[in-house]
Amino acid sequence: MERSVSNVMGGLLEQRYRVDAVLARGGMSTVYRGRDTRLDRDVAVKVMDPHLTADPAFVARFEREARAAAQLHHPAVVSVHDQGVDGDQVYLVMELVDGGNLRDLLNQRGKLPPAVALSVLGPVLSALGAAHRAGLVHRDVKPENVLIGPGGQVKVADFGLARAIAENGVTSDSEILGTVAYLSPEQVETGAANARSDVYSAGIVLYEMLAGRAPYRGETPISVAYQHVNSDVPSIPEIPLALDTLVRKATRRDPVLRPVNADAFLAELERVGAELGLTPQPVPVPGTAPENDRTVVMRPVPVSVGATPPSAAEATRPVVQKPPLSSAMTTVHTGPPTPPPGIAGTRTMERPEPPRRRPPQNRAPRKPKVDPAEEERKRRKKLFVIGGSVVGVLVLIVGLYSWFLGTGRYTTVPAVVGQSEQNAVQLLQSAGLTPLIEKVPSDEVPLGQVIRSEPGQDTELRKNEAVRVIVSRGRPVVPFVSVGAEVDAATKEIEAAGLKAAKDPAKDAFHDTVPIGKVVALDPRPGTALKINEPVTLVLSKGPSPRTPVPNVTGKTKTEAFAELQRAGIEPVEAGGDEAAENDQSRVVRTDPAAGTVLEGTGAKRVTVFFQNDREVEVPDVSRKKVREAKEELERAGLKVKVEFNKSGNATVVNQSIPPRSRVKRGTEITIFGL
Repeated sequence: MERSVSNVMGGLLEQRYRVDAVLARGGMSTVYRGRDTRLDRDVAVKVMDPHLTADPAFVARFEREARAAAQLHHPAVVSVHDQGVDGDQVYLVMELVDGGNLRDLLNQRGKLPPAVALSVLGPVLSALGAAHRAGLVHRDVKPENVLIGPGGQVKVADFGLARAIAENGVTSDSEILGTVAYLSPEQVETGAANARSDVYSAGIVLYEMLAGRAPYRGETPISVAYQHVNSDVPSIPEIPLALDTLVRKATRRDPVLRPVNADAFLAELERVGAELGLTPQPVPVPGTAPENDRTVVMRPVPVSVGATPPSAAEATRPVVQKPPLSSAMTTVHTGPPTPPPGIAGTRTMERPEPPRRRPPQNRAPRKPKVDPAEEERKRRKKLFVIGGSVVGVLVLIVGLYSWFLGTGRYTTVPAVVGQSEQNAVQLLQSAGLTPLIEKVPSDEVPLGQVIRSEPGQDTELRKNEAVRVIVSRGRPVVPFVSVGAEVDAATKEIEAAGLKAAKDPAKDAFHDTVPIGKVVALDPRPGTALKINEPVTLVLSKGPSPRTPVPNVTGKTKTEAFAELQRAGIEPVEAGGDEAAENDQSRVVRTDPAAGTVLEGTGAKRVTVFFQNDREVEVPDVSRKKVREAKEELERAGLKVKVEFNKSGNATVVNQSIPPRSRVKRGTEITIFGL
C-alpha cells in the first residue's frame, strides 16, 4: 500500500487526474481527493492495490463492473465518472462527497434515534432499489459505503466493485473483518448474492444504527460468519415493536422470508415509519456536534510513563519548593568555610559544644537474679502471641479470599418476571449482569412484559454473565405477505409469527395477474390478532377467469364482501365520501357494477363497493307518491317514518316534515301527511 501511495501522490493519472491528499484507506484500495484538470472539477480517485492489478483477469472484471456501475443514475448513488489503467495503477474516478460516512457518524454519536436511522436508510434503500431494477447487486452494503455529504445528503458508493474483488480470490484480513459483519448467510456459505442479500446487509446496518453496535462480534472473521449462519439476529431493547419486527424480517437467515428486494424493504420501512409517526429528520453530517451538546473539554495533565495519574486536587495544587538545608546542619568542616562567590570576606562557623560525659562509676552494676520458671513463662507467652497473630492473619486472608470468590465475583439473578422490559434491563444491569432480550408471542402476558428469565430468579452467576430475558410480544398477529408470494415462503412467515398455516380449496380465488398456486390473500386479513397456533388460511390463485359474474354481497360486512369478491377474481375498491366504510363491520348496500353483471376479458376486474353508515343521509322527495311507496323509500334511506291524517297505504302524500334534499342523521324521524 505504501508503494502505491508513493507512486500516486502528487502525480497525474493518464495526464488528466491530479492526485492530492488521501481521504481513506482500505484493505484493497486507497481513495484520494483529486482534480480533473480537463473539466476543472474536484473528484474522488480510488486506486486499487498493486497486488490486485497484477492479475489481468481482475483488471478486466474491474473495468466491466465499473462500466455497469457508471450506467446507474440515481440521486443517492455516488456517480462514476471514469475508470482507467495507468501503468500498474488501476483506478476509478467518482463524484467527490465532502463530509464523511455513516461509520464516522456512528463512532461520533453511537446509536441514532429511530427517526434519524430511518432517514438514513431510506435513501440507501432507494439507491439499492434502482440498482436491483437495473440487475445490479451491491454485495458490500456497510456503513463505510454510506457517505453523508453537506446538508445531510446520503449516497451509496462502490456498486459492483465487491464482485470484482471477490472473484479475484485475494482479500486482506482487515477487509474480511470489516465486511463479514454485514454479509448475508448465503454469501458466507456459497458466495452467491442477489437482491435479498443486499436487503440482509441493509437490515444489519439498520440494526447497528438503532442498537449502537453490530449484532455479532468475534475476534476472528470466522467466528462472526458462524453467527450469521447459525444464529437469528437478537431483538433490540427499547425500540418500538413494529420497528424491531422489521429489522428481524430483513435479517432472516432464510432469504425467502426477507423482502424480495430493496424496493419492497423501503415500502415496509415507510409503512412502519407512518404507523409509528416517525417523520423524516435531517441527517447529521459527521464531525458536527449536536445542537444541545455542551461538553466541556478538559485538558489532560501530563504524566510520566509508568507514573500514577494525579488526582484532581493534585493536578491543580501549586508546587512549593522547599528551601535547601543549611550546609552547617549537614556538613562538618575541618577548616574555615569557603565563602560563596560574590560575597567578600569569610565567616567562621561555630561548632556546637559537645555533650559532657559523666565520670565513670567505680563500682560495677549489680546483675539481677533470673528465675528460670519466670523466663519459661515469658517465652511461652511470646510464642503464643506470635502464633495467634499468624493464625489471625491467615484467617483474615482466607476470609478476604472467600469474600472475593463469593461476594466480589458472584451475584444473583433479580426478580424480573412481570416487570416491563426497561425495568428488567435496569435491574439486571444493577446486579452486574448482561441482559439479552428475546421477544416471543404470548396469549396471556401483556405486550412488553417479562415472561421469564433464563436462568431464573436467585440463580447465582458470575458478574457480567448473560441472562436471557423473554419478553412478551402480545398475541401473534397475521403477518403481511406480498400478493404472489410462494406458498412455502408465506407458510414460514406465518409460522414465524406463532400461527399455523392452512389451506382451503373452497376459499381459493381467481386472479388475473397472480399465477395459479401463488398466494392471493390471507384469511383472516394481515394485522389481525389471534391466539398462538390459530390457523391462517392461504387464499391461492386459481388463475384468470374469462367470465366473472359480480357476486351479490349486499348486506355483508366489509371483511366478508372483500373476501368473497377476491375469491371471485375481482379487485374490490372502497367507495369514497359518505358511502365509504367506517370500519370492517360496515354493511354493503350496493356495488358498481351491480350484482350479477358479467365482467368480460382477462384484464383487471374492479368493483366499487358502497356501504351504509351511521352518517348523514339525503332526504328523498316523496310528495305525490302513495303513502306505502313513500314509506318504503324513506326507510331504505335510513329514516324513521310517521304518517299523519290519512294513514292508508293508497293515500297520496301531500307534504313531508323535512324538505327534500335536506341532509339529516341516519335514523331521524320524518312525518308525511296523506290525503
